[in-house]
Order: sequence, then structure tokens, then C-alpha cells
Amino acid sequence: MTSRYRSTESTDAPSDRVDTRAPRRRTVVKAAAATAVLAGPLAAALPARAADEAPAFLHGVASGDPLPDGVLLWTRVTPTADAIPGSGRGPDTEVEWIVARDKALTTVVAKGSVTATAASDHTVKADVRGLAPATDYWFGFSAGGTDSPVARTRTAPAADASVAGLRFGVASCANWEAGYFSSYRHLAARGDLDAWLHLGDYIYEYGTGEYGTRDTVVRQHAPTHEILTLADYRTRHGKYKTDPDLQALHAKAPVIAIWDDHEIANDAWSGGAENHTEGAEGSWANRQAAAKQAYFEWMPVRPALAGTTYRRLRFGKLADLSLLDLRSFRSQQVSVGNGDVDDPDRTLTGRAQLDWLKAGLKASDTTWRLVGNSVMISPFAIGSLSATLLKPLAKLLGLPQEGLALNTDQWDGYTDDRREILAHLRANAIRNTVFLTGDIHMAWANDVPVDAGTYPLSASAATEFVVTSVTSDNLDDLVKVPEGTVSAIAAPVIKAANRHVHWVDTDRHGYGVLDITADRAQMDFYVVSSRTKADATASWSRSYRTRTGTQKVERTYDPV
Repeated sequence: MTSRYRSTESTDAPSDRVDTRAPRRRTVVKAAAATAVLAGPLAAALPARAADEAPAFLHGVASGDPLPDGVLLWTRVTPTADAIPGSGRGPDTEVEWIVARDKALTTVVAKGSVTATAASDHTVKADVRGLAPATDYWFGFSAGGTDSPVARTRTAPAADASVAGLRFGVASCANWEAGYFSSYRHLAARGDLDAWLHLGDYIYEYGTGEYGTRDTVVRQHAPTHEILTLADYRTRHGKYKTDPDLQALHAKAPVIAIWDDHEIANDAWSGGAENHTEGAEGSWANRQAAAKQAYFEWMPVRPALAGTTYRRLRFGKLADLSLLDLRSFRSQQVSVGNGDVDDPDRTLTGRAQLDWLKAGLKASDTTWRLVGNSVMISPFAIGSLSATLLKPLAKLLGLPQEGLALNTDQWDGYTDDRREILAHLRANAIRNTVFLTGDIHMAWANDVPVDAGTYPLSASAATEFVVTSVTSDNLDDLVKVPEGTVSAIAAPVIKAANRHVHWVDTDRHGYGVLDITADRAQMDFYVVSSRTKADATASWSRSYRTRTGTQKVERTYDPV
């Protein structure tokens, strides 16, 4: 196979390192009728070249899970015009990959090939090793004489390296139909990220118009029905990967991703989900397996344990990052006001994952212990919100709209797990633990109190930064009022009822940038001007930091 890439082999890294591991062949859902239905709307959404040129790289390229000596590369090839995501069609196709020290891909340090097959939806991954730590690389793919876009990635620092600083983009909750992914575009434009974190709800499972659009579908996803089968989940992932802003961010820095519920179904737990009807929508076991398979096919994620997203990455002596899977092992959510939230037999993490997290936090010798956490760990009491705000807040959280006390889908619904991890931090004098969270479609800066009822007289065991949604509904969208209207009323009431909350913005969409030094971890919160305009601008909103050793959040008045 030939390619336009011509190279001079580098002498400071392996030149003949070939990763020949092809994606594992899996059972594919064969559904010719479904394929015919899906082909029209999805093909129409793809670039025109898909109709008359093959193979093609229509879904961008990406990298993820950086290690000191390697990174995971990803792409999806369309070998023939009818081999659209979820179709189960298309021939086996050899895909070459190349990694170089320069954007022109002339100083090659690693190369190899993998085979894209219908069994893996023609997605491919290359787990490249033998690279230098804390180094920028560029990579690309080629197939049948067609070359992919060239993308940048970066390896993590050596495990024992003294690191002056790290900078991560942070995002969550991107509903395709609600608007455009401008947050991703603005993160990509920075050019200064070591990596970016996606904390869950990378895709949404609903049918068209069923979720969070202020009654206006800005752009229709595919398939148009709620996704249930492997073909459905593949098609939805494929649709998302056509977004130019998402492609741009994947091409600028490696992603570190975990899932939340919507990658599978709303309010998922180990045995089902709020948005799943057993029988009428097939079996939960099959749906969950299909969703997970599609996720791992379409995302550059390297699971430490098959079928989960919990794992740990290290960035020199400055920070390690424990990434949680809070859907695969959890007990079913209980109803609001039910004392079962305190039941020690119920779990959010599962026993094995909680023990793994505790052991990792205790053994850590880095300055900072970051935890990628898909649902808020800080306690959240509603306080005396008016009925006009209580009802939309309940709707946002997916809870009964009368008598709301807490969100049992968060750690609030699994208080024994939370007590155990916070007591572990205190008992072992584990400092500088920062939870990084998505899910709730609001921005927060919180202390994580050992006892919220007596805080601030009681201790804070950790801190938490929660990023708002990229596009998914927040309170002003539900009430259908201008941004800032609801937050001006709700934020003071929420803060009064939750003294560990330093700041909450209930209304805006955007992203975060986490900057870490030995002295502090700072989250800069950014907002976009509109979720419904493709050319939306971004502006800095607020910044909060936690100084080393304090376990408390404080406001700072300038972004890094």
C-alpha cells in the first residue's frame, strides 16, 4: 500500500515499531432493513466525497489515554460508499498509521498497520509504544491511497519527572440536537492543552426532539429514533464524529474519557435504566453490551478492566488521575426521601472499584490526586427555592417534581460509599484530592465536607470543580428565559443551603480549563455566547482554585 507520506527515519526512537494488533472481531448486528433506513439520513449528513470516493476518513482522527511512552490512536475508515456506521457493510481494509515528530510527518518514529473490518464498524486503534515522555507528536492514517487529516498528540511526563505544570481542557454533556459544539472549537483553538477530559454524556441516546432543545431541534441526529441496538449506537457515535468542532479538538490533544449514563441510557444502573423498558426495548443486558461495544469501538479509551472505564493515569510527580465508572456497578437509584440512600448494602462504585480508588489515593506519591467523576460528590440540598424554580430543577435532574430533597442519581443517593471515601481521606491524611465532575449541566466550585450538616465547623476532605454542559439543557433553557435570569435567583438560595458551595452558575453552557502547579489547582470556567449559533464566541466567566494542603476552594480573579 502506498501513501503520500514520505519520511526520514528518526534515530532517537524506534523506527520499525509495528503494531499489528487488529481490533478484535466481534459479532455485528446484521439488520439490512435497519441499514436501509439509516443510510439515507446519515449519508446525507456526510461530506459529498463519501458518495463517489472510497476509502475515506470522514470521522476524523483522535488519540487518547496518554502514557509516558505511548498513546492510543484512533480513526474510522469508510472503505465503500455504503459502509456507513452501523451498516455492517464494507470489505476488510488495511489501514496504515504513522507517528512523527513533525506535522509534515517526515521524521517518523513509529509506523504500522491494522485491519478495519465490519466486525469493528471499520474503526481502528493503534496502541503505540516506544515514544518519548512529555513530547508532542503528529500522526495520520492512510488507506487505499487516501490519507487522513494529520493530528497532534502528546505523551505524559515520565512517572518520576518533576513537572512544573499541567493544563487540561474539561467538558461534558453534549446534546447534538440542542446546538453546536462551539466549546470544543474554542478548546481546540487554545493550542496549550496536555490533554482534555470528557467526563461523560459524550453522546445522548434519545430519539429526535425528545430531549432538551427548548422546543427547537437545531440539527437532527441519526438515527432519529431512540438508540437500542449495536447498529443504532454505532450510527449515533458516527454522527457525532462528523461534527467539525469535535473533530478539531480530537486533532489537537489526546482525550481522556469516561462515560456517564447517556452513552447507554438515562439514569443507568447495573441492572437497568430509567430510560429502558425491559422487553419492549429488548433486554437491558443486550442494550448495555451494545452501547459499551460501540463506545469502545468509537472512542480512544484503553480500559484497564474490560467493559469499564475506570483506570488510572499518571503525569509525573505532579498529578495522577483516577477515572471512575459510576454506571456499571451501581445499585438502582431509590426514590427521593427514601432512607435507603444510607443503606450500606447499596453502592455507587461497587466494592472492587471503591477499594481500588481508596488504595490508589493512599499509595499516591504525587502532589495532586485528581478524580474523574461523572456525578457530583458534594452534597446538594435544595433549600427554599420557589415552586417556579423547584419544578424545572427537578426536571433537569430527572426527579419527581414535588417534595424534592436531593438527587439520588448522584453520590447523595449512595451516602455510605461517600462516607467511606471521605473518611479514608481524613484517616490517612490524604491531601490535595480534587474531584472533576460533569453531568449536572451547571458549573460549581465546592468544598467536599466530611459533614455537610455542620460545615464549615467540620472539615473539608477534598474539593470539587463541576463543569457545565456543552449544549445540554440547564435551568434557563427549561424555564425558557434569558441566560442569567434563573441563576441570579437560584444561586444565592443554593449557596445558603449548602455552605460548602462557593459558586454555582445554573444557566450557561461552556467548558473548563484546569491548570495545575505544585502550589495550586485552578479551574477557569468559560461560557459560550450561544449554543444555537455555530460561530458562538467564548469568554472567561470565573476562576476558582484550591491551594496545596488546604482542601478548600477560593476564588481567584484572573484566568491562568
